[in-house]
Amino acid sequence: MAFFTPPRTSPSTARRASRVGWPLLGVAVVSAVVLSLLPGPYLIEQPGPVFDTLGSADYEGSSQPLITVSGHETYPTAGTLDLLTVSVQGNQDVRPGWVDVVRAWADRSRSVIPVEAVYPSGVSNDQVDEQNAVDMQNSQKSAIAAALIHEGYAIPSAVTVSQVSPGSPAEGVLREGDVLVSVNGTSLATDADVDVLRGLVAANGASTPAEVVVDRAGTSVTEQVTPQEVDGTPLLGVGVSVDYTYPFDVTLKLDQVGGPSAGMMFALGIIDKTTPGELTGGEKVAGTGTITASGEVGAIGGIRQKLYGARDAGATVFLAPSTNCTEVVGNVPSGLDVYSVATLDDAVTALETVAGGGDTSSLPTCTAGR
Repeated sequence: MAFFTPPRTSPSTARRASRVGWPLLGVAVVSAVVLSLLPGPYLIEQPGPVFDTLGSADYEGSSQPLITVSGHETYPTAGTLDLLTVSVQGNQDVRPGWVDVVRAWADRSRSVIPVEAVYPSGVSNDQVDEQNAVDMQNSQKSAIAAALIHEGYAIPSAVTVSQVSPGSPAEGVLREGDVLVSVNGTSLATDADVDVLRGLVAANGASTPAEVVVDRAGTSVTEQVTPQEVDGTPLLGVGVSVDYTYPFDVTLKLDQVGGPSAGMMFALGIIDKTTPGELTGGEKVAGTGTITASGEVGAIGGIRQKLYGARDAGATVFLAPSTNCTEVVGNVPSGLDVYSVATLDDAVTALETVAGGGDTSSLPTCTAGR
């Protein structure tokens, strides 16, 4: 019956459809290619490599232990104490295309962030990398100090000038290696005093000289330095580091990783290696958090990526800074138990409870109210 027969398309109609369809398809293909190549104003954060602080990793071309101790007895360990990293796709010069950005938006393990979140205006890629390297070095120093203080050692410390910026107020006045004793009468000695130093310089302002007392090769020297205002902030123009005197040698080695967020996990690894018993009880543990010499655990960036990185590495226990809890809630992959820690003591207590098969319900966790 003709009623059920589809109407015939004349050759001329088919040709017209073909002439319209192929150009449209071509435009779509070209648009997709352009979008894939056209960079957006974003970077992509994703889970990065995972390193076991109790194990080894590539360092300058050969496999080296992340933690080496000499001058003190070491003990067998079990399980893992994984430190986690975030890989950033792109930089100021090379940014992800829009197709990659859209895919990242749809992936819970990745985050899309503005370029300025990692590379502030006026700061080069190399400068960001250099600062990340300095942050890692300072984090490692604090981790060693925190671990040994936890074990009962007294660890002397000093705030030292590590760099004098050319053309800054400090050039020709302060020197690399100077130990900062005080600024405007306020003593400096610990890692917490680095923030105190910033506050003292800010309070001094850029119109009057600050009195800076330093220990220069064993001699007390008093200098007058007038801070210079940079983007509204008074600065002396020095970089500082906190140096510690340890009772024995602890060496930390990790290549191509920057930032301060590995501090807590390094401290836990040192404690596990230098005290009897297995801190993890054989569990696969991962975690993140900055550390101060006094054992305070601080917030880090990329917590969501690190949660997924831990899951992918096979961890079942995750130690998260309590100050990151709002970002943890709703982003925990299945199979991962997350415990909230505010101090190194909290982290050790959590691990001892897990390792001993204790009541983990008593341990702090991240909840919607925190």
